[in-house]
Amino acid sequence: MNIYQKNLEVWDILIRIFHWSLVVSFITAYLTRTEKNEIHIYAGYTVLGLIIFRVVWGFMGSRHARFSNFVTSYSAVERYVKSLFSKKTKRYVGHNPLGGWMVIAMLITLFMLSYSGLKLYAVQGGEEPLAVQMPSINPVASAYAQDDIEQYLIKEKDEVGEDYWKELHARYTNLMLILIALHLVGVLATTVLYKENFVKEMLTGKKARDK
Repeated sequence: MNIYQKNLEVWDILIRIFHWSLVVSFITAYLTRTEKNEIHIYAGYTVLGLIIFRVVWGFMGSRHARFSNFVTSYSAVERYVKSLFSKKTKRYVGHNPLGGWMVIAMLITLFMLSYSGLKLYAVQGGEEPLAVQMPSINPVASAYAQDDIEQYLIKEKDEVGEDYWKELHARYTNLMLILIALHLVGVLATTVLYKENFVKEMLTGKKARDK
């Protein structure tokens, strides 16, 4: 039986919801990236929640959603890349070896992007439950004069390093944009190479007929 026949189920419904929810959440977060913007903050929470789900689903999900299905060795990636320049390119039902590692790279980058965002928000005085709060003031500080308390808070803020987390958050944002660009190039290249509509497949969950 041809494994590329019409109606072959590849991407389960949860993977499809995850994929498009992540697209919407990241775009929303990126377009609202002003300081302490509530939409940006909650979009970031959504991204983090989606990443946690994807990691869990990578071990418990359907066949092609599992990491064991698409996380390959370096030699497998190297063979696949070399095959792209020949007429013997192997087709994959799910992620190819290069695409599989792109998934891992994007998950790690998105996690670090979300984490650095939470740290930055906390340093800036965020009070949301998921924000990593600044160290609390020593009880002894309650006996200090108001000016001393303010100086203490300023010192704590400097030690945490708002500029550090802001720069790190910006770097991971830029890295994610690069990965997205590479992902889109990869989708376009494999669409031309295999003559398959990968966007449609991620919407329907079904693999196109082999032509």
